Amino acid sequence: MAWTKDDIHQQSGKNVIITGAYKGVGYETALAFAEKDATVILAVSDLHKGTSVKERIITKVPNAKVDVMYLDLYELPSIHAFTKTFKNRFTSLSVLILNETIQSPNLRTTKDGFESQFGVNYLGHFALTGLLLDLLKKTPNSRVITLGNKFSNKTKLSFGHFQGSKQYKGEKFYTQSKLANMLFAKLLDEKFKKHKIQSLSICCQEFTESSNEESRRKEVRRLPKVLVRRKQEDNQIVGKNVGALPILFAATNSSLAGGEMIGLSKNKKYTPTELQTLNQLYNGNVAHNLWEISEKLCGVSYTF
Repeated sequence: MAWTKDDIHQQSGKNVIITGAYKGVGYETALAFAEKDATVILAVSDLHKGTSVKERIITKVPNAKVDVMYLDLYELPSIHAFTKTFKNRFTSLSVLILNETIQSPNLRTTKDGFESQFGVNYLGHFALTGLLLDLLKKTPNSRVITLGNKFSNKTKLSFGHFQGSKQYKGEKFYTQSKLANMLFAKLLDEKFKKHKIQSLSICCQEFTESSNEESRRKEVRRLPKVLVRRKQEDNQIVGKNVGALPILFAATNSSLAGGEMIGLSKNKKYTPTELQTLNQLYNGNVAHNLWEISEKLCGVSYTF
């Protein structure tokens, strides 16, 4: 049987941070946790948009516990400020979902001088996790959920180009940021286990509609024109709901041991399942080198 968000147990008493929860998968993830009585913290760089999301959730879940907190992954001082404010308000952290993702076809840099996709998608989240590590360690069965990419095995880390280069290619640097996320997720779980910390780090394959694009085009060609637009709108809605399932499964399912990569099953279209992508591409030496460089770049050291 397909796993759905209805299979999630109640999450009362749990604090859940979701970065970049403006729309799409981030919003659906926040809504699902709110429905299960968790306290959801929307970590966003646009407070107006974040407040709008909060209002949408409360409209659907009147008793939802949702907070909006400012976090700009483009600059390290904002990450430090966010974690300080969070620790002043909360004493535990059950789930940290590193959801925010940007794509930039042109070379841009963060305020700290890093190539923007590497800086936001990976390095900002690395710093955020490190600064929240003390709360994760003391919260029973806490989890860190990171987003990877199925195309990451087609690229390698360019250690000398984390600040961009004249040979900049947006897609390549985007995939590099996702590869970094995947290596980080796996090594973080190894460190949790090595230090006997009761926390799990799990990677999820980010949801894209490209895998279903051709089948949808064939389906649309068979429909009367008057139904095409309605079908496209339905697909968008279903896509957002389905895309959140791997994250929700990774964040809540008791069968996971940590270190897995979760995606959607090809055989059972809407069912989360463990993928072998991460195990196939994982290189411990590269992961350790990346970790050491990341601590130096962002000035955040992990204390286990």
